[in-house]
Amino acid sequence: MTTILQRRWILTATILASSMAFIDGTVVNVALPFLQKELNATAIGVQWVVESYSLFLAALLLVGGSLGDRYGRRLIFVIGVVIFAIASAACGFSATISQLIVARAVQGIGGALLVPGSLAIISASFPEDQRGRAIGTWSGFSAITTAIGPVLGGWLVEHVSWRAVFFLNLPIAIAVVVISLWRVPESREKKSHGSLDWPGAILATLGFGLLVFGLIASSRMGFSHPVVLATIIGGVVVLVAFVVNEARAKNPMVPLELFRSYDFTGANLLTLFLYAALSGTFFFFTLNLIQVQHYSATAAGAALIPFVVLMFSLSRWSGGLVDRFGPRLPLTIGPLIAAIGFALFALPAVTGSFWTSFFPAVLVLGLGMAISVAPLTTTVMGSVDSEQAGVASGINNAVSRAAGLLAIAVFGVVMLQSFGKRLDEKLGETQVTDEVRTGLVAQRVRLAGVEVPTHLDPVTRKALEDAIASSFVSGFRLIMFMSVGLAIASALSAWLLIGRDSRRLRRLRPPKTG
Repeated sequence: MTTILQRRWILTATILASSMAFIDGTVVNVALPFLQKELNATAIGVQWVVESYSLFLAALLLVGGSLGDRYGRRLIFVIGVVIFAIASAACGFSATISQLIVARAVQGIGGALLVPGSLAIISASFPEDQRGRAIGTWSGFSAITTAIGPVLGGWLVEHVSWRAVFFLNLPIAIAVVVISLWRVPESREKKSHGSLDWPGAILATLGFGLLVFGLIASSRMGFSHPVVLATIIGGVVVLVAFVVNEARAKNPMVPLELFRSYDFTGANLLTLFLYAALSGTFFFFTLNLIQVQHYSATAAGAALIPFVVLMFSLSRWSGGLVDRFGPRLPLTIGPLIAAIGFALFALPAVTGSFWTSFFPAVLVLGLGMAISVAPLTTTVMGSVDSEQAGVASGINNAVSRAAGLLAIAVFGVVMLQSFGKRLDEKLGETQVTDEVRTGLVAQRVRLAGVEVPTHLDPVTRKALEDAIASSFVSGFRLIMFMSVGLAIASALSAWLLIGRDSRRLRRLRPPKTG
């Protein structure tokens, strides 16, 4: 049995490791404009810096949890931390965008091993009457470090280098490994549950990879290109094969019978739509702040602190809404408020104060998400039997990651098409030579990172910079309206599906007699 002191060390190790993975999912957005410039990358390359990490994290998350249960939670957790650290160093030393993308993919593999291990170690190390409080502490500190991370990362980008964002993980990883080997006990499932679902993991990774590759490549080649068509169709076929495999596998990574529950299905549809909107928004919002609004990296990192603080401070209150009203009402109202927040992001133009332009949007979006997240978790965990709660939570986490993966790919296509069309219109209104116009159009895949020739006179340069900025804002507004639609779709998923399980049980329950 673990002692009180040992449990504190366990919390320290799991909080530090999880925060390392969570921070890298957000802080990299602050570094994107700077690494894009230094590595001479296109917007497509920048997308892959985020997508390669998300792809392997989403596809292997459930396998990572199963490996810990089978071979030892501490062992797999430590292996994940070491892989993450080595990959972080490789990210920092990357000389090309291709090297960085590969290193980020390896980071995703490490994250898939350490993230599920964190909660599994806490669950195995704390007695049942203290487990909820321990998980709450883990969640709270993870939220705080996630909020601080982009600010610290922005400061490092601004005053040291974007590479320092990745090197920051090394001392944290060393501390986690030392604490884990010193103070964290080993634990595993006593009973074997059969072979791991490696075919499912491979099919999920390949399917999502092909689909995302095709979507991103379509921005450059067009949807009619044979390579684009082949990869998108191939991705869909492989994902169908994944579903067939899960239906037939003895120990599936995603047990499909869980989706017989309307609550579970509704909660995951809500997650898919809402987190797609959220991930796509945050990706392009950071680019907007730095490249268009000309915020410093530190200021851009701090812009979302009100969002995180609001979610953290209201999480306990929103969790109580389920007890008072049931999950259906908050999970309908929360996404609708988030939809208003996404709409507010579409209002600001190229210039304006943060407090009057983006702060209201950040605040309203934070309120909507705060109302949604705790009831969503409660619904997922309560929609299945207790012995399946871990798998259900893992599936929902993987769905949220997959949602971000697909959203950034799809939103990237929309942004590039909208930006290019608007830029052509703006350049037609500007008096520049055909040579300058051709050079700018050739750079359109860099989005707001398009570089205006330095030899032009100041008036012409300013006109071209304004054209580039307004073209980006035009595309950003379109993405925000898509996010509004996704948020409304998530609210409809909750309203139509969540609560139907209990209503069905009431219909099936025999009437009282006597």
